[in-house]
Order: sequence, then C-alpha cells, then structure tokens
Amino acid sequence: MDDYCDDIILTGDRPTGPLHLGHYAGSLANRVALQGRCRRQFILLADLQALTDNAGDPGRVARNVLEVALDYLAIGLDPARSPFVLQSGVPALAELTVHYLNLVTVARLERNPTVKAEIQQRGFARDIPAGFLCYPVSQAADITAFKATLVPVGDDQLPMIEQTNEIAARINRLGGREILPEAKALLSTTPRLPGIDGKAKASKSLGNAISLSASADEVTRAVQMMFTDPAHLRVSDPGQTVGNVVFAYLAAFDPDRAGVAALGEHYRRGGLGDSVVKKRLNEVLQALLGPIRERRERYARDPAQVMRFVDAGTAAAREIAARTLDDVRGVFGLRPAATIAGRSAERLSLPVEAG
Repeated sequence: MDDYCDDIILTGDRPTGPLHLGHYAGSLANRVALQGRCRRQFILLADLQALTDNAGDPGRVARNVLEVALDYLAIGLDPARSPFVLQSGVPALAELTVHYLNLVTVARLERNPTVKAEIQQRGFARDIPAGFLCYPVSQAADITAFKATLVPVGDDQLPMIEQTNEIAARINRLGGREILPEAKALLSTTPRLPGIDGKAKASKSLGNAISLSASADEVTRAVQMMFTDPAHLRVSDPGQTVGNVVFAYLAAFDPDRAGVAALGEHYRRGGLGDSVVKKRLNEVLQALLGPIRERRERYARDPAQVMRFVDAGTAAAREIAARTLDDVRGVFGLRPAATIAGRSAERLSLPVEAG
C-alpha cells in the first residue's frame, strides 16, 4: 500500500473467545500497519453477531468483550486512532440490518459459501438460527454504516464483501445516487492459517489455534504437537514443505525470509530433522507473542479503563452510523430518526391543560 490512503476501514471480530495467531496473520497485523496511514479505522466488537449462534450462552459473549479488547490493545491497536466500537451500543446498525433484509433473498443467503461452510461446521443442518443465516446482512450494515471502503479480512470473508457491495448497489439504485460506497477487501499475505492439527484452518471453536495470550509453555506445547510431513520418518529422508504446518507458520511469522527459504530447501533435500524446524518456529513465536502477552497483562490490571476505551469509541460511532441510517431511511421514504425523536420529545414537553 502507499504511505497514505484515503480509505475508511471497518473490521472487527466476534467476541466468543480469545483471539489467536490465525486472526493475527489474517487481519490483525494489517490493522496495526494501517493505523494512521488511512483516513479512519474502526474496530468492531461484533457482540450481536456473536449471539447468532451463542444465544444459549450469552454470558460467553459478554465476558469476551473485555478479553478481545485486551487482545486489541496488546497487539498495538490505539483506541485514539482506531476506535473500538461495541456493536450492540450502536442502535443504527440493527435498524440498517432490518432495511437491508428487504433487499436480500433467503436463497441468496443460503448460496453464500462462507455461511454454507459455517453451517456445516456447526452441524445446524436445517435447524439454522435465522439470525445466523442473516449475519452477512448484519455485516453489510456494519461496513456501510461507516461508509467503509477498505475491509481487512481473511479470504474466507470475501463472500461477505461481495454481498455487502450487492446491497450497497441496490440502495444506490433506489436512491438514484451514490449513497453507500463500494468496499474493497484487503487480504493479508497469509489469509488462511492452518490449525496446528493440519486438518482445517486455525479456529478457536475447533481448538486447533494458538491464542495471542498463550503462555510460553503453551506455545511450546502447541509447536511440539504440530503436524509436519508424515513421510519424513528419518532425518536423512527428503521432506515436503507444502502442507507442512510448521513451514506454514514459519512462512507467516518468521521475519527472516531468506532463512526460511534456506531451511525449506534443506528440509526438502533431506538431512534436517523436524525437531530443528520446530525449535526455530518456537523461537519465532516466543519472540512475537512475548511482548504481546506482557502488554496484555499490563492493560488487564485496569479493566475499567479498557471498557472506557470501548465506551468512547462506541459513542463516536453512534453519531456516524446515525447519519448513514438517515440516508438509508430516506431511500425507503422514511423520515430521519432524529426528526421523529425530536418531535416526540416536543409532544412530551407540552403542558397539560386543566380539564
């Protein structure tokens, strides 16, 4: 990217558990790099979307708002430059979702490949919570509320950006002008990090990820558990680096690109043991996560201050989203929400005449 861009960025996470290295490689590192380099960046704590498949355990979502905010601070996000926004604290987002649902069919939602994959992963079959099926529309509301033009995501979220732009285009056609801009996806160089088990992408729900708050011992154990090349039985055997979880993590996190290339070449020709490669990865991850863990522990000593950061960002976001909502209400022939609220207040303040 250029040194400065005129984009508005919206990105965020569902607070259902601690963030992990998959989040860091897929989006978080980009958010830190973009801080101060673009016009504005908003970081959404998507607690309403988290409830779409956690309504039976809402406490899990509530507890993790603080945990995810701590992760944001720990990786270096600055709430003064990248405001943290609690989704449930911005009422305009819910109303935008309702308006957009009128423009989307159930068939279109069911065709969304990300939704299809997540429905299968959660074993919903036909018992899909309606909120879960519709959460791409909620994401569209989030992105368009801030008129975001750039969204850092993993490649599994590209269908969400596509659906957002479809909705924005329909709003613009109905309004006869550009009301909502098109959003672009910003992919990282590692859009999909594999889980340590090598069976799927790193995921907190699958328990195959290394959290950003993991202790040094937990990181070491996770690296030792990682799959390499099952055919690499002896040190002298040539090994495969493609599909090898350890090399995937080295490619994602080792800043010494030339060193990783040389290590891979040695592994492929034989003569390099898995233990050596895992030792290198452990050193790399400890160097990355050590400072993150220390910053997190420092912020965790004052949770009230962390939530004040969230409250301040949410208050600023309410004003911005309310303006977008009024634009969209106008497309549907509805009066601005502020006008209705103001007139209601006037009526309530009228003196009551004696009978």
